[in-house]
Amino acid sequence: MAAELHQSTLRRAAIVKIIRESVVHKQSELVSLLKQQGFDATQSSVSRDLRELQVAKAGDHYIVPQNAISQTDPFSAISGFVTQIRTAGSSLTVINTRAGTAQSVAVAIDQAQWPEVVGTISGDDTIFIATEDGHAQKTLESRLRAIFSL
Repeated sequence: MAAELHQSTLRRAAIVKIIRESVVHKQSELVSLLKQQGFDATQSSVSRDLRELQVAKAGDHYIVPQNAISQTDPFSAISGFVTQIRTAGSSLTVINTRAGTAQSVAVAIDQAQWPEVVGTISGDDTIFIATEDGHAQKTLESRLRAIFSL
């Protein structure tokens, strides 16, 4: 139950980001964009999320209220910490952060409980994230790039 709640929080944060950064006309477009970022989304889950976020339609596209992001984005406090995301092989992702912030970013990733993450190791300014295979690594990389705008 807690993992489902956390996943919906992350999905809602992604919805806010998508709607703020692009023009979305239909829920089906939003479902597609969320799936591209590795989220498990259906028409009904997106409909509930839009209602919960108080998203409105302005003409032919969605808009979000100004305060929506602060309520839904657990990564907002650490978004400026990440400086680079790279892959090493097909199962290792390396994140570089500002000095002293790697552990905070790693904790947020661990708490997200993403199914593609096998484990994390963090130092002062570097995080190693293990994934099971190349597909899981691509899913993780997409999520991270969307969250940290890299």
